[in-house]
Amino acid sequence: MTKEVLISHEERMKKSIEILKKEYANMRAGRANPHILDKIMVDYYGTPTAINQVANVTIPEARLMTIQPWEKTMTAVIEKAILKSDLGINPSSDGVIIRIAFPQLTKERRQELVKEVYKKAESDKVAIRNLRRDGNEQIKKIEKDKLITEDESKKTQEEMQKLTDKYIKEIDSIAAAKEKELLEV
Repeated sequence: MTKEVLISHEERMKKSIEILKKEYANMRAGRANPHILDKIMVDYYGTPTAINQVANVTIPEARLMTIQPWEKTMTAVIEKAILKSDLGINPSSDGVIIRIAFPQLTKERRQELVKEVYKKAESDKVAIRNLRRDGNEQIKKIEKDKLITEDESKKTQEEMQKLTDKYIKEIDSIAAAKEKELLEV
């Protein structure tokens, strides 16, 4: 019974890490990254659709992204969607291909992004700690219901703490890697 609690909470911790990785992938680091477009949806025959579902997104150079829609009519739609987004990037189009140039980030902007990285990391750590607390409460309830002994309860809570430490350490390493990427010129 305690194994199920540990397994379910570990799965939720893994999901939390995956969400953090996706958020970091969407952060602009001064170089072209196709994941930056993941949140932008375009109207494709009345259906909100991701850009990568209606066009080829390629990175021919480190600071250049090209988007080639499969249908020419989508070029203007994609361009408008990118302009409306809060990404702060300006696409240029020749009617067939959309090009997005990523300018070099300023030192101040890099520092702001690093602060944002650690803010997101800290909120993810809080989520992991909340999962630990919920798991420990479930374990204590199982103990209170006399389904497990006090020793088993303590042992399971220690395992929950080890899981928490493992995932917090992983968050720290992911944040440090993103910081290094952002500060790289």
